[in-house]
Amino acid sequence: MADYTTIRTAGAGVRAAQLDEGLRAHMNKVYGLMSVGMVLTGGVAWAVGTNDAMLAAIFGTPLKWLVMFAPLIMVFAFGALINRLSAAAAQLFFYTFAALMGLSISYIFAIYTGISIAQTFFATAIAFAGLSLYGYTTKKDLSGMGTFLLMGLIGLIVASIVNIFLGSSALQFAISVIGILIFAGLTAYDTQSIKNEYIQHSMSMDQEWLGKSAIMGALRLYLDFINMFMFLLSFMGNRE
Repeated sequence: MADYTTIRTAGAGVRAAQLDEGLRAHMNKVYGLMSVGMVLTGGVAWAVGTNDAMLAAIFGTPLKWLVMFAPLIMVFAFGALINRLSAAAAQLFFYTFAALMGLSISYIFAIYTGISIAQTFFATAIAFAGLSLYGYTTKKDLSGMGTFLLMGLIGLIVASIVNIFLGSSALQFAISVIGILIFAGLTAYDTQSIKNEYIQHSMSMDQEWLGKSAIMGALRLYLDFINMFMFLLSFMGNRE
């Protein structure tokens, strides 16, 4: 008859295997949701950005301010409402946000060449994949970066809003460089954070909470990607 130690070791092995399987499924869902969001954003941005009449109607009128700031408002609203929403409603909210984000950045097709946009997107995708993989696999605790990156992000948002009115090319260059560094760090930090949150709550999370957790994780990584892409495009993009 197997002794207690053997049974306990076998049980721990089964539990570890179940945890790994669940974590992989969770991360796959996070990346899957994020990918769908990126497709929505890209589709809306291309459809509007290649239509001169729609661009003029949006960005040639005061409507541009609503379009530019609506995604930021939705992010804060999502954080406040997530506990009240069902997983299905949260997913719909995320997809709506992604489509609206595409509308808000559609102007890039009127400013930058198509080749430049494509090159920057693939460069961002490669960088994002490497940084996210690092955050997932590293044994180093990245939690200490959180406060520093958050402070940098707040400063970056303030500087970006100020520069909308100043239009300083020097300040825009500095914002682009700092923005790339901040969102590169956030990509690794958020990936590790999403992984750790699942591991810490894997025993107590129900399926509804788990679904909403994946959506929030997808939103975090989506924002890291889209912001890194925009700052890279501003830094290295070729204008029309």
